[in-house]
Amino acid sequence: MFRPLRFAPRQHLCLVRWNSTGSPATPPLMAKIRSDLKVAMRAKDTARLNVLRAIISETNNAAKSPSPIQTDLQLLSLIRKRASGSKEAAQQFAEDNRPDLKENEEKNVAILEEYAGQVETMSVDEIKQIVSQEISQLKESGKKVDIGTLLKSLFAPGGALDGKPAERAEVAKIAKEAVASA
Repeated sequence: MFRPLRFAPRQHLCLVRWNSTGSPATPPLMAKIRSDLKVAMRAKDTARLNVLRAIISETNNAAKSPSPIQTDLQLLSLIRKRASGSKEAAQQFAEDNRPDLKENEEKNVAILEEYAGQVETMSVDEIKQIVSQEISQLKESGKKVDIGTLLKSLFAPGGALDGKPAERAEVAKIAKEAVASA
């Protein structure tokens, strides 16, 4: 026979929300971008609004990926990537004789470069000096000096550029030049 189950009333239960992962750290430049978004909304600056919304959107999408944007350098690489895309689009619009769209893309590039300039990175001279020192250390230890081992030793934990505000692309370019001349 079918007998209904009796459910006892649940007493003394507290509703608690537990979060197993901590929220990722946001870069300081992202806070500035979010505050500038509010200012752009109030000023009805559509060009700036579109650029800032796109940056925030890409950052939020990256937060769901295995490599979220957590530092200003990572955000800078994202901004530079968008700027290069806008420059290419402006060139395409110029070739297609669309000055209105070209002008919009040039505004976007100017806004992106404004934010890219706010991130402090190491100067090229400092990077060249560190790379040359690392090359000499590798030669003294008898290791083969090629780009791969040089970059690994520079960015390894405890390396010369570990934790310093140096863009990997810039360091790789300087390292290639230094290895070719060495």
